[in-house]
Amino acid sequence: AELWSVYSKPVPADGQELRTLFLQCSCVAALLGGLFYNWLLASLEYPRHFCVAMAVTFSLLLLLTLFLVHPARCVFSMIMPTLGTKQGRKLLLSACVMIVAVNITPNIVSNIKTILQVIKCICKNSSESLLNSTTLLGMASWKLGEEIQALNVWKPFNGHFKFSLFQNSSWINQQMHLAGENVRRNFLAVEVLVKDSVGAGNKLVAGFSMLYLCFESACYLKNYLTNLRFDNFYITKKLQRLAVDRKATHLLAGSPKGLIRATGLKLSRAEWALCLAQALGLSVALLLVLVVAALDHLAFSVADTALRKGAQFSTVPIVLSVEYSVSAGILLIFLRQPIDLILLISHLTFYSLFQAGIKNSLLNIPLLDFKRNYQHHLNFSSARCSISPPTPPSPSVMLVVGLLFCIIYATVFLETYARRLCRKIAASFFESREEERARYLYSKLSRQ
Repeated sequence: AELWSVYSKPVPADGQELRTLFLQCSCVAALLGGLFYNWLLASLEYPRHFCVAMAVTFSLLLLLTLFLVHPARCVFSMIMPTLGTKQGRKLLLSACVMIVAVNITPNIVSNIKTILQVIKCICKNSSESLLNSTTLLGMASWKLGEEIQALNVWKPFNGHFKFSLFQNSSWINQQMHLAGENVRRNFLAVEVLVKDSVGAGNKLVAGFSMLYLCFESACYLKNYLTNLRFDNFYITKKLQRLAVDRKATHLLAGSPKGLIRATGLKLSRAEWALCLAQALGLSVALLLVLVVAALDHLAFSVADTALRKGAQFSTVPIVLSVEYSVSAGILLIFLRQPIDLILLISHLTFYSLFQAGIKNSLLNIPLLDFKRNYQHHLNFSSARCSISPPTPPSPSVMLVVGLLFCIIYATVFLETYARRLCRKIAASFFESREEERARYLYSKLSRQ
Protein backbone atom coordinates (compact mmCIF):
# COMPACT_ATOMS: atom_id res chain seq x y z
CA ALA A 1 0.00 0.00 0.00
CA GLU A 2 2.84 2.43 0.79
CA LEU A 3 4.63 1.65 -2.48
CA TRP A 4 1.42 2.18 -4.46
CA SER A 5 0.79 5.42 -2.60
CA VAL A 6 4.22 6.69 -3.63
CA TYR A 7 3.68 5.52 -7.21
CA SER A 8 0.25 7.15 -7.54
CA LYS A 9 1.10 10.49 -5.93
CA PRO A 10 1.33 13.49 -8.27
CA VAL A 11 4.45 14.80 -6.48
CA PRO A 12 6.68 12.85 -4.01
CA ALA A 13 6.60 14.26 -0.49
CA ASP A 14 10.36 13.95 0.23
CA GLY A 15 13.62 12.55 -1.07
CA GLN A 16 12.88 9.07 0.21
CA GLU A 17 9.69 8.88 -1.84
CA LEU A 18 11.54 10.33 -4.83
CA ARG A 19 14.17 7.59 -4.71
CA THR A 20 11.48 4.96 -4.20
CA LEU A 21 9.55 6.26 -7.21
CA PHE A 22 12.69 6.24 -9.38
CA LEU A 23 13.50 2.68 -8.32
CA GLN A 24 9.95 1.55 -9.08
CA CYS A 25 9.98 3.19 -12.51
CA SER A 26 13.42 1.70 -13.27
CA CYS A 27 12.27 -1.83 -12.41
CA VAL A 28 9.13 -1.47 -14.50
CA ALA A 29 11.08 -0.02 -17.45
CA ALA A 30 13.73 -2.78 -17.31
CA LEU A 31 11.12 -5.55 -17.07
CA LEU A 32 9.00 -4.23 -19.92
CA GLY A 33 12.13 -3.54 -22.00
CA GLY A 34 13.07 -7.20 -21.73
CA LEU A 35 9.55 -8.33 -22.62
CA PHE A 36 9.50 -5.88 -25.53
CA TYR A 37 12.84 -7.25 -26.82
CA ASN A 38 11.62 -10.84 -26.61
CA TRP A 39 8.36 -9.91 -28.35
CA LEU A 40 10.16 -8.19 -31.24
CA LEU A 41 12.70 -10.99 -31.65
CA ALA A 42 10.66 -14.16 -31.07
CA SER A 43 7.16 -13.21 -32.17
CA LEU A 44 7.66 -10.50 -34.81
CA GLU A 45 11.06 -11.87 -35.99
CA TYR A 46 12.91 -8.58 -36.33
CA PRO A 47 16.75 -8.61 -36.56
CA ARG A 48 18.57 -8.94 -33.25
CA HIS A 49 20.45 -5.62 -33.43
CA PHE A 50 17.22 -3.81 -34.27
CA CYS A 51 15.49 -5.47 -31.29
CA VAL A 52 18.29 -4.43 -28.92
CA ALA A 53 18.20 -0.82 -30.11
CA MET A 54 14.42 -0.62 -29.90
CA ALA A 55 14.31 -2.27 -26.45
CA VAL A 56 16.95 0.09 -24.98
CA THR A 57 15.27 3.15 -26.48
CA PHE A 58 11.87 2.00 -25.27
CA SER A 59 13.17 1.40 -21.73
CA LEU A 60 14.81 4.82 -21.45
CA LEU A 61 11.80 6.66 -22.80
CA LEU A 62 9.48 4.69 -20.55
CA LEU A 63 11.65 5.43 -17.49
CA LEU A 64 11.65 9.18 -18.14
CA THR A 65 7.93 9.26 -18.91
CA LEU A 66 6.88 7.29 -15.86
CA PHE A 67 9.17 9.20 -13.53
CA LEU A 68 8.28 12.72 -14.70
CA VAL A 69 4.66 12.57 -15.90
CA HIS A 70 1.99 11.65 -13.35
CA PRO A 71 -0.93 11.13 -15.81
CA ALA A 72 1.38 8.98 -17.94
CA ARG A 73 1.93 6.71 -14.96
CA CYS A 74 -1.82 6.38 -14.63
CA VAL A 75 -2.27 5.63 -18.35
CA PHE A 76 0.54 3.10 -18.29
CA SER A 77 -0.88 1.41 -15.20
CA MET A 78 -4.24 1.06 -16.93
CA ILE A 79 -2.56 -0.56 -19.96
CA MET A 80 -1.94 -3.68 -17.89
CA PRO A 81 -5.61 -4.45 -17.15
CA THR A 82 -6.49 -3.21 -20.63
CA LEU A 83 -4.56 -6.24 -21.92
CA GLY A 84 -7.45 -8.25 -20.58
CA THR A 85 -9.89 -6.44 -22.86
CA LYS A 86 -10.55 -6.58 -26.60
CA GLN A 87 -7.23 -5.01 -27.58
CA GLY A 88 -5.28 -7.46 -25.47
CA ARG A 89 -7.07 -10.31 -27.19
CA LYS A 90 -6.04 -8.88 -30.55
CA LEU A 91 -2.40 -8.96 -29.45
CA LEU A 92 -2.70 -12.56 -28.27
CA LEU A 93 -4.47 -13.54 -31.50
CA SER A 94 -1.70 -11.94 -33.56
CA ALA A 95 0.84 -13.94 -31.55
CA CYS A 96 -1.11 -17.16 -32.24
CA VAL A 97 -1.28 -16.37 -35.96
CA MET A 98 2.47 -15.73 -36.06
CA ILE A 99 3.22 -18.98 -34.22
CA VAL A 100 1.06 -20.91 -36.68
CA ALA A 101 2.61 -19.18 -39.69
CA VAL A 102 6.21 -19.64 -38.52
CA ASN A 103 5.98 -23.19 -37.16
CA ILE A 104 3.00 -25.10 -38.58
CA THR A 105 2.80 -23.79 -42.17
CA PRO A 106 6.47 -24.62 -43.05
CA ASN A 107 5.95 -28.06 -41.52
CA ILE A 108 2.99 -28.68 -43.86
CA VAL A 109 5.02 -27.54 -46.87
CA SER A 110 7.94 -29.77 -45.80
CA ASN A 111 5.70 -32.85 -45.61
CA ILE A 112 4.19 -32.04 -49.00
CA LYS A 113 7.75 -31.87 -50.38
CA THR A 114 8.37 -35.34 -48.96
CA ILE A 115 5.28 -36.65 -50.77
CA LEU A 116 6.47 -35.10 -54.02
CA GLN A 117 9.93 -36.61 -53.54
CA VAL A 118 8.37 -40.06 -53.14
CA ILE A 119 6.34 -39.57 -56.32
CA LYS A 120 9.42 -38.32 -58.14
CA CYS A 121 11.48 -41.32 -56.99
CA ILE A 122 8.78 -43.78 -58.09
CA CYS A 123 8.43 -42.13 -61.50
CA LYS A 124 12.20 -42.05 -62.01
CA ASN A 125 12.78 -45.68 -61.04
CA SER A 126 9.77 -46.99 -62.93
CA SER A 127 10.77 -45.10 -66.10
CA GLU A 128 14.35 -46.36 -65.89
CA SER A 129 13.20 -49.92 -65.24
CA LEU A 130 10.70 -49.75 -68.09
CA LEU A 131 13.38 -48.38 -70.40
CA ASN A 132 15.72 -51.22 -69.45
CA SER A 133 12.97 -53.74 -70.12
CA THR A 134 12.91 -52.76 -73.79
CA THR A 135 16.33 -54.36 -74.21
CA LEU A 136 14.43 -57.65 -74.18
CA LEU A 137 13.11 -56.75 -77.63
CA GLY A 138 16.62 -56.36 -78.96
CA MET A 139 17.70 -59.66 -77.41
CA ALA A 140 14.66 -61.46 -78.79
CA SER A 141 15.16 -60.06 -82.30
CA TRP A 142 18.84 -61.06 -82.23
CA LYS A 143 18.06 -64.63 -81.20
CA LEU A 144 15.30 -64.87 -83.78
CA GLY A 145 17.67 -63.70 -86.51
CA GLU A 146 20.20 -66.37 -85.54
CA GLU A 147 17.54 -69.07 -85.77
CA ILE A 148 16.39 -67.90 -89.20
CA GLN A 149 19.97 -67.76 -90.48
CA ALA A 150 20.42 -71.35 -89.37
CA LEU A 151 17.80 -72.52 -91.91
CA ASN A 152 19.52 -74.44 -94.72
CA VAL A 153 16.54 -74.30 -97.09
CA TRP A 154 16.33 -70.60 -97.60
CA LYS A 155 18.08 -67.62 -96.01
CA PRO A 156 15.98 -64.48 -96.31
CA PHE A 157 18.82 -62.11 -95.39
CA ASN A 158 22.38 -61.91 -94.28
CA GLY A 159 22.83 -60.57 -90.76
CA HIS A 160 20.39 -59.86 -87.98
CA PHE A 161 17.26 -57.79 -87.51
CA LYS A 162 18.01 -54.11 -87.06
CA PHE A 163 16.34 -53.07 -83.81
CA SER A 164 16.54 -49.35 -82.97
CA LEU A 165 15.66 -48.19 -79.48
CA PHE A 166 15.92 -44.81 -77.74
CA GLN A 167 17.93 -45.51 -74.61
CA ASN A 168 19.09 -42.06 -73.49
CA SER A 169 18.42 -42.55 -69.78
CA SER A 170 20.45 -39.47 -68.87
CA TRP A 171 18.00 -37.30 -70.83
CA ILE A 172 15.08 -38.86 -68.94
CA ASN A 173 16.84 -38.25 -65.62
CA GLN A 174 17.50 -34.67 -66.61
CA GLN A 175 13.85 -34.09 -67.48
CA MET A 176 12.73 -35.63 -64.19
CA HIS A 177 15.22 -33.44 -62.32
CA LEU A 178 14.01 -30.29 -64.11
CA ALA A 179 10.38 -31.14 -63.32
CA GLY A 180 11.24 -31.70 -59.65
CA GLU A 181 13.17 -28.44 -59.46
CA ASN A 182 10.23 -26.52 -60.96
CA VAL A 183 7.87 -27.98 -58.37
CA ARG A 184 10.36 -27.24 -55.58
CA ARG A 185 10.77 -23.62 -56.69
CA ASN A 186 7.02 -23.15 -56.90
CA PHE A 187 6.50 -24.51 -53.39
CA LEU A 188 9.36 -22.42 -52.05
CA ALA A 189 7.89 -19.29 -53.62
CA VAL A 190 4.48 -20.03 -52.09
CA GLU A 191 6.03 -20.72 -48.69
CA VAL A 192 8.03 -17.48 -48.73
CA LEU A 193 5.02 -15.49 -49.92
CA VAL A 194 2.74 -16.88 -47.20
CA LYS A 195 5.34 -16.39 -44.50
CA ASP A 196 6.17 -12.83 -45.57
CA SER A 197 2.51 -11.87 -45.93
CA VAL A 198 1.56 -13.26 -42.55
CA GLY A 199 4.63 -11.72 -40.94
CA ALA A 200 3.95 -8.27 -42.40
CA GLY A 201 0.27 -8.45 -41.47
CA ASN A 202 1.10 -9.61 -37.96
CA LYS A 203 3.57 -6.75 -37.47
CA LEU A 204 0.97 -4.22 -38.59
CA VAL A 205 -1.69 -5.71 -36.31
CA ALA A 206 0.69 -5.90 -33.36
CA GLY A 207 1.92 -2.33 -33.80
CA PHE A 208 -1.59 -1.00 -34.23
CA SER A 209 -2.81 -2.94 -31.19
CA MET A 210 -0.02 -1.58 -28.98
CA LEU A 211 -0.75 1.99 -30.06
CA TYR A 212 -4.45 1.43 -29.57
CA LEU A 213 -3.85 0.07 -26.06
CA CYS A 214 -2.20 3.36 -25.10
CA PHE A 215 -4.89 5.34 -26.91
CA GLU A 216 -7.73 3.44 -25.22
CA SER A 217 -6.18 3.89 -21.78
CA ALA A 218 -5.68 7.61 -22.43
CA CYS A 219 -9.28 7.93 -23.64
CA TYR A 220 -10.54 6.17 -20.54
CA LEU A 221 -8.58 8.54 -18.30
CA LYS A 222 -9.76 11.56 -20.27
CA ASN A 223 -13.42 10.50 -19.99
CA TYR A 224 -12.95 9.68 -16.30
CA LEU A 225 -11.61 13.16 -15.60
CA THR A 226 -14.03 15.14 -17.80
CA ASN A 227 -17.33 13.23 -17.67
CA LEU A 228 -18.94 12.52 -14.30
CA ARG A 229 -21.40 10.07 -15.82
CA PHE A 230 -18.71 7.95 -17.55
CA ASP A 231 -18.38 4.47 -15.97
CA ASN A 232 -20.00 5.76 -12.78
CA PHE A 233 -22.38 3.05 -11.65
CA TYR A 234 -20.37 1.37 -8.86
CA ILE A 235 -21.09 1.29 -5.15
CA THR A 236 -17.67 2.30 -3.83
CA LYS A 237 -16.36 2.90 -0.32
CA LYS A 238 -16.46 6.65 -0.86
CA LEU A 239 -20.12 6.46 -1.85
CA GLN A 240 -20.94 4.30 1.16
CA ARG A 241 -19.07 6.67 3.48
CA LEU A 242 -20.93 9.62 1.98
CA ALA A 243 -24.28 7.88 2.52
CA VAL A 244 -23.36 7.11 6.13
CA ASP A 245 -22.30 10.73 6.80
CA ARG A 246 -25.60 12.02 5.43
CA LYS A 247 -27.62 9.27 7.11
CA ALA A 248 -28.99 7.93 3.82
CA THR A 249 -27.80 4.36 3.84
CA HIS A 250 -31.23 3.27 2.69
CA LEU A 251 -30.31 4.56 -0.78
CA LEU A 252 -27.74 1.78 -1.14
CA ALA A 253 -29.71 -0.98 0.56
CA GLY A 254 -30.20 -4.01 -1.63
CA SER A 255 -27.98 -2.71 -4.49
CA PRO A 256 -30.28 -0.39 -6.46
CA LYS A 257 -31.08 -1.25 -10.05
CA GLY A 258 -28.28 -0.35 -12.44
CA LEU A 259 -25.59 -0.23 -9.73
CA ILE A 260 -22.83 -2.79 -9.20
CA ARG A 261 -20.66 -3.21 -6.16
CA ALA A 262 -17.08 -2.41 -7.13
CA THR A 263 -15.69 -5.31 -5.10
CA GLY A 264 -18.34 -7.82 -6.20
CA LEU A 265 -17.90 -10.65 -8.67
CA LYS A 266 -21.44 -10.58 -10.03
CA LEU A 267 -21.88 -9.90 -13.74
CA SER A 268 -25.01 -8.24 -15.07
CA ARG A 269 -27.16 -9.79 -17.79
CA ALA A 270 -25.83 -7.37 -20.40
CA GLU A 271 -22.24 -8.22 -19.43
CA TRP A 272 -22.97 -11.95 -19.76
CA ALA A 273 -24.51 -11.45 -23.21
CA LEU A 274 -21.48 -9.44 -24.34
CA CYS A 275 -19.09 -12.11 -23.06
CA LEU A 276 -20.92 -14.90 -24.90
CA ALA A 277 -20.99 -12.93 -28.16
CA GLN A 278 -17.25 -12.30 -27.97
CA ALA A 279 -16.60 -15.96 -27.14
CA LEU A 280 -18.49 -17.02 -30.28
CA GLY A 281 -16.36 -14.66 -32.36
CA LEU A 282 -13.18 -16.14 -30.90
CA SER A 283 -14.45 -19.64 -31.69
CA VAL A 284 -14.19 -18.84 -35.41
CA ALA A 285 -10.49 -17.98 -35.03
CA LEU A 286 -9.95 -21.11 -32.95
CA LEU A 287 -11.65 -23.22 -35.62
CA LEU A 288 -9.31 -21.83 -38.30
CA VAL A 289 -6.26 -22.65 -36.17
CA LEU A 290 -7.60 -26.16 -35.59
CA VAL A 291 -8.09 -26.62 -39.34
CA VAL A 292 -4.45 -25.66 -39.97
CA ALA A 293 -3.33 -28.03 -37.20
CA ALA A 294 -5.44 -30.83 -38.72
CA LEU A 295 -3.85 -30.17 -42.12
CA ASP A 296 -0.44 -30.46 -40.47
CA HIS A 297 -1.30 -33.89 -39.03
CA LEU A 298 -2.88 -34.98 -42.33
CA ALA A 299 0.18 -33.95 -44.36
CA PHE A 300 2.49 -35.79 -41.97
CA SER A 301 0.30 -38.92 -42.04
CA VAL A 302 0.18 -38.96 -45.85
CA ALA A 303 3.93 -38.31 -46.15
CA ASP A 304 4.79 -41.02 -43.63
CA THR A 305 2.45 -43.53 -45.31
CA ALA A 306 3.79 -42.68 -48.77
CA LEU A 307 7.38 -43.12 -47.61
CA ARG A 308 6.71 -46.47 -45.94
CA LYS A 309 4.51 -47.87 -48.70
CA GLY A 310 6.87 -46.61 -51.39
CA ALA A 311 9.73 -48.55 -49.82
CA GLN A 312 7.55 -51.67 -49.68
CA PHE A 313 6.55 -51.68 -53.36
CA SER A 314 7.11 -55.15 -54.78
CA THR A 315 8.77 -55.64 -58.14
CA VAL A 316 6.47 -56.36 -61.08
CA PRO A 317 7.58 -59.32 -63.23
CA ILE A 318 7.42 -58.91 -67.01
CA VAL A 319 7.53 -61.88 -69.38
CA LEU A 320 8.06 -61.35 -73.13
CA SER A 321 6.99 -64.42 -75.10
CA VAL A 322 8.17 -64.77 -78.73
CA GLU A 323 6.68 -67.47 -80.95
CA TYR A 324 7.82 -67.78 -84.59
CA SER A 325 7.02 -70.71 -86.87
CA VAL A 326 8.36 -71.42 -90.42
CA SER A 327 6.93 -74.13 -92.70
CA ALA A 328 7.36 -75.06 -96.40
CA GLY A 329 4.48 -76.02 -98.75
CA ILE A 330 4.98 -78.71 -101.56
CA LEU A 331 2.59 -78.67 -104.57
CA LEU A 332 1.28 -82.16 -105.38
CA ILE A 333 -0.29 -82.60 -108.85
CA PHE A 334 -2.53 -85.54 -109.72
CA LEU A 335 -3.30 -86.04 -113.48
CA ARG A 336 -6.49 -87.79 -114.64
CA GLN A 337 -5.83 -88.32 -118.40
CA PRO A 338 -2.75 -88.34 -120.67
CA ILE A 339 -4.11 -85.39 -122.57
CA ASP A 340 -3.72 -83.31 -119.46
CA LEU A 341 0.04 -83.64 -119.57
CA ILE A 342 0.05 -82.34 -123.15
CA LEU A 343 -2.08 -79.36 -122.18
CA LEU A 344 0.10 -78.66 -119.19
CA ILE A 345 3.23 -78.55 -121.23
CA SER A 346 1.70 -76.53 -124.05
CA HIS A 347 0.04 -73.82 -122.06
CA LEU A 348 2.19 -73.66 -118.87
CA THR A 349 -0.41 -71.56 -117.13
CA PHE A 350 -2.42 -72.05 -114.00
CA TYR A 351 -5.57 -71.30 -115.99
CA SER A 352 -4.95 -74.31 -118.23
CA LEU A 353 -4.24 -76.43 -115.20
CA PHE A 354 -7.63 -75.67 -113.73
CA GLN A 355 -9.37 -76.06 -117.14
CA ALA A 356 -7.83 -79.51 -117.42
CA GLY A 357 -9.25 -80.42 -114.00
CA ILE A 358 -5.97 -80.75 -112.22
CA LYS A 359 -6.40 -81.46 -108.60
CA ASN A 360 -3.67 -79.87 -106.34
CA SER A 361 -3.00 -79.54 -102.67
CA LEU A 362 -0.32 -78.17 -100.34
CA LEU A 363 1.64 -80.31 -97.97
CA ASN A 364 3.14 -78.21 -95.06
CA ILE A 365 6.49 -79.27 -93.67
CA PRO A 366 7.63 -77.41 -90.50
CA LEU A 367 11.14 -76.03 -90.77
CA LEU A 368 11.44 -73.74 -87.67
CA ASP A 369 9.48 -73.53 -84.42
CA PHE A 370 10.94 -70.67 -82.28
CA LYS A 371 9.51 -70.22 -78.78
CA ARG A 372 11.36 -68.23 -76.17
CA ASN A 373 10.42 -66.42 -72.93
CA TYR A 374 12.36 -63.41 -71.66
CA GLN A 375 11.86 -62.20 -68.08
CA HIS A 376 12.39 -58.81 -66.50
CA HIS A 377 11.32 -57.00 -63.32
CA LEU A 378 9.98 -53.46 -62.95
CA ASN A 379 11.31 -51.71 -59.84
CA PHE A 380 9.46 -48.73 -58.33
CA SER A 381 11.76 -47.91 -55.43
CA SER A 382 15.48 -47.63 -54.93
CA ALA A 383 17.84 -46.90 -52.07
CA ARG A 384 19.59 -44.31 -54.24
CA CYS A 385 16.68 -41.88 -53.96
CA SER A 386 17.30 -39.06 -51.49
CA ILE A 387 14.03 -38.45 -49.66
CA SER A 388 13.84 -36.21 -46.63
CA PRO A 389 11.95 -37.85 -43.75
CA PRO A 390 8.53 -36.40 -42.88
CA THR A 391 8.45 -33.89 -40.04
CA PRO A 392 5.95 -34.71 -37.28
CA PRO A 393 3.79 -31.93 -35.82
CA SER A 394 5.36 -30.23 -32.85
CA PRO A 395 3.32 -30.82 -29.69
CA SER A 396 4.99 -27.87 -27.97
CA VAL A 397 3.67 -25.47 -30.62
CA MET A 398 0.12 -26.73 -30.15
CA LEU A 399 0.58 -26.52 -26.37
CA VAL A 400 1.62 -22.87 -26.61
CA VAL A 401 -1.25 -22.05 -28.96
CA GLY A 402 -3.68 -23.88 -26.67
CA LEU A 403 -2.47 -21.96 -23.62
CA LEU A 404 -2.77 -18.66 -25.50
CA PHE A 405 -6.34 -19.47 -26.50
CA CYS A 406 -7.14 -20.40 -22.89
CA ILE A 407 -5.87 -16.97 -21.84
CA ILE A 408 -7.85 -15.34 -24.65
CA TYR A 409 -11.06 -17.06 -23.58
CA ALA A 410 -10.34 -16.11 -19.99
CA THR A 411 -9.98 -12.44 -20.95
CA VAL A 412 -13.49 -12.55 -22.44
CA PHE A 413 -14.97 -13.07 -19.00
CA LEU A 414 -12.31 -11.05 -17.19
CA GLU A 415 -12.82 -7.99 -19.37
CA THR A 416 -15.52 -6.64 -17.05
CA TYR A 417 -13.23 -6.98 -14.04
CA ALA A 418 -10.38 -5.43 -16.04
CA ARG A 419 -12.51 -2.34 -16.64
CA ARG A 420 -13.37 -2.21 -12.95
CA LEU A 421 -9.65 -2.36 -12.20
CA CYS A 422 -9.03 0.50 -14.63
CA ARG A 423 -11.57 2.58 -12.73
CA LYS A 424 -9.90 1.63 -9.44
CA ILE A 425 -6.47 2.69 -10.77
CA ALA A 426 -7.81 6.02 -12.01
CA ALA A 427 -9.51 6.61 -8.66
CA SER A 428 -6.27 5.96 -6.77
CA PHE A 429 -4.32 8.41 -8.96
CA PHE A 430 -6.99 11.15 -8.81
CA GLU A 431 -8.71 10.86 -5.42
CA SER A 432 -10.28 14.30 -5.53
CA ARG A 433 -11.95 13.50 -8.82
CA GLU A 434 -13.24 10.22 -7.38
CA GLU A 435 -14.87 12.14 -4.53
CA GLU A 436 -16.62 14.40 -7.04
CA ARG A 437 -17.89 11.37 -8.94
CA ALA A 438 -19.17 9.82 -5.71
CA ARG A 439 -21.07 13.05 -4.83
CA TYR A 440 -22.55 13.14 -8.33
CA LEU A 441 -23.78 9.54 -8.06
CA TYR A 442 -25.18 10.21 -4.56
CA SER A 443 -27.13 13.19 -5.85
CA LYS A 444 -28.47 11.10 -8.71
CA LEU A 445 -29.67 8.41 -6.31
CA SER A 446 -31.25 11.05 -4.04
CA ARG A 447 -33.21 12.54 -6.93
CA GLN A 448 -34.42 9.11 -7.99
